[in-house]
Amino acid sequence: MVMTETDRSVHLQAWRALLRAQAGVASNLERELMAAEGLPLAWFEVLLVLDQAPEGALRLQRLMDTVLMTKSGVSRLVDRMEAAGLVARSGCPSDRRGAFACITAVGREKLQRATPIHAGGIDRHLAKVLDAEQAARLRDALSAVADALGSEAVFVACSGADAGDHAEVDPQGPGEP
Repeated sequence: MVMTETDRSVHLQAWRALLRAQAGVASNLERELMAAEGLPLAWFEVLLVLDQAPEGALRLQRLMDTVLMTKSGVSRLVDRMEAAGLVARSGCPSDRRGAFACITAVGREKLQRATPIHAGGIDRHLAKVLDAEQAARLRDALSAVADALGSEAVFVACSGADAGDHAEVDPQGPGEP
């Protein structure tokens, strides 16, 4: 299909609108999460991804792909979250180069407290503007783009006979019994 100049303009306008909307919603969610829980939005997203991952753990490489950060950015983020007791690192017995981020009990508690704040923000910043039909169309349109690009969250467990061993991190978090 050949795109006309008008088509390009409409697609460019859609791209810019997507960026503006994402930045505005993210900024508001960040402000609300910080005020209520002292939790940056990126930390919330990491905790949410880890909470939904098998055994609460995800390879740092996959985490990098999921939260759209560089390797060094994810590493520094995980360092800060680990210092706060929200996540812990562990190794993979079948691949000594592999490292995992694992959500701790403290991280799960923080996520549990922050989730209603995040959901309320989504309601305030999206539901007040888009009705359910509009939201469904937006979801479908953005999902179509993501699907066409092969963008999906992929959880990769540690392979090998001792696959569960990467969860050797104390699930209560640092310093807890």
